[in-house]
Amino acid sequence: MRRSSIMLTVSVAVAALVPVAAATSSAALGLRPATTTADTVSTLTAGRAEGAAPLVIGHRGASGYRPEHTLASYELAARMGADFIEPDLVSTKDGVLVARHEPEIGGTTDVADHPEFADRRVTKMLDGVAVTGWWTTDFTLAELKTLRAKERLPLIRQENTLWDERFEVPTFEEVLTLRERLSRELRRPIGVYPETKHPTFFKQLGLALEPKVVRALRTHDLDRRNAPVFVQSFELTNLGTLRNLYGLRVPLVFLTSASGAPYDLVAKGDPRTYADLTTAPSLKKLARTINGLGPDKAQVIPRNADGTLAASATSLVTDAHAAGLQVHPYTFRAENTFLPVDYRTGTSDADFGRALDEQVRYLETGIDGLFTDQPDIGVAARDAFVAEQSRAAAGERRAS
Repeated sequence: MRRSSIMLTVSVAVAALVPVAAATSSAALGLRPATTTADTVSTLTAGRAEGAAPLVIGHRGASGYRPEHTLASYELAARMGADFIEPDLVSTKDGVLVARHEPEIGGTTDVADHPEFADRRVTKMLDGVAVTGWWTTDFTLAELKTLRAKERLPLIRQENTLWDERFEVPTFEEVLTLRERLSRELRRPIGVYPETKHPTFFKQLGLALEPKVVRALRTHDLDRRNAPVFVQSFELTNLGTLRNLYGLRVPLVFLTSASGAPYDLVAKGDPRTYADLTTAPSLKKLARTINGLGPDKAQVIPRNADGTLAASATSLVTDAHAAGLQVHPYTFRAENTFLPVDYRTGTSDADFGRALDEQVRYLETGIDGLFTDQPDIGVAARDAFVAEQSRAAAGERRAS
């Protein structure tokens, strides 16, 4: 299914995809608000209330429509109805938090086109793996601001390349300021869901992320239990540091993978893997520090050997809820290449498939929210799921 078709399916106006800069107005985009209310968002950060709608989290903004981790991407996500925008945080050489998927920026900026930075291309060890490229840790913020963002997946998201080199690399401060403006303009709280990327890597360089994250949230009066904030990480040590050393009050989310282990544990010689850490007994122990789990969606419903979606979910959502944890799986994307085989439509990897149906299927497992590159589709899936739940509840009441 082509993109134009799926847009009509989820009832988002064609105007939703008009050019958008960081300061584009709501009226110019013509997008409808999210179905969640201010009270819902505040409540959900402390624990999803009975009957409350699951959260839609704009993964790196609306990265299915704009180059990821740009103010334009975050703004479009909010205007499409996302409850939260998600910046991945890394540090510059001079200790400023900026939003990039990785500290290596060769694939997400035009740095390779800047001859003045050619000698900055080096190989570093990132979580035990040698990676060659350009690193935020070798650039001051002023230098980084001379670069421009570009689409990370140009072969799959060719339309996004229209926006290459139009947007700066934003600081976390700029993201938080944008969040405040959009919350006022859209008359609902836009949540922020920052991820501390590779915290062990940055700590070893003397550029620890934790104190900067805490300082920024407190500067913006967001270190409150009911603030629309989650802080997430694939590592456990820094989540413990945020809670126990810095006293961060907002909910903490432990990101997990279908394979491998947290690098902080690997670096310490701790043999536990993500599989070990997501057993029911382990989740109960982790719940002393964390408030939520962000699993790979394959940990919720796996895929069969032929690439189709399994008929049954795992026990992960049930086990996490029993431990008092919310569950926000990642990453839901509309393009065929990212979908289970039985949810693909057409022959092109870049075509949109049955993404809405896939997300509804996952919502039926009881998850509390989901990360999506196309927030409009996430909102439509959430709305369809909530409507079906309401119809089922009404039917039960009539039957009783």
